[in-house]
Amino acid sequence: MEQDALEHFRQKLLDEQRALTEKNEEADSAARPVELDQQSVGRLSRMDAMQGQAMALATRQRLEQRLRQILAALRRIDDEEYGDCEACDNPINPKRLEIDPATRFCLDCASAKEN
Repeated sequence: MEQDALEHFRQKLLDEQRALTEKNEEADSAARPVELDQQSVGRLSRMDAMQGQAMALATRQRLEQRLRQILAALRRIDDEEYGDCEACDNPINPKRLEIDPATRFCLDCASAKEN
């Protein structure tokens, strides 16, 4: 892959990493433990808060997983392995990388893995 294309995808990955890090910090504050003070929060409100906390934890897990994928893609760029399918070593279509710059598989291998 050409150096210009690699730098384009590196920047896309870094931009997404920055945005996800900000969202992860927001999810951290929403995932804090729910207070047990029944006087300030009624039972249903407390249940709503606990549900919100569980949703924030799930969101944080998804964000952390995506951050790991981005870091792996950045390592592949540094190791000069970016843009090649991990299964068949063929080049991944740049249009596919444009949609998901952290993808590890070409369309054929990704489709085969789903079946």
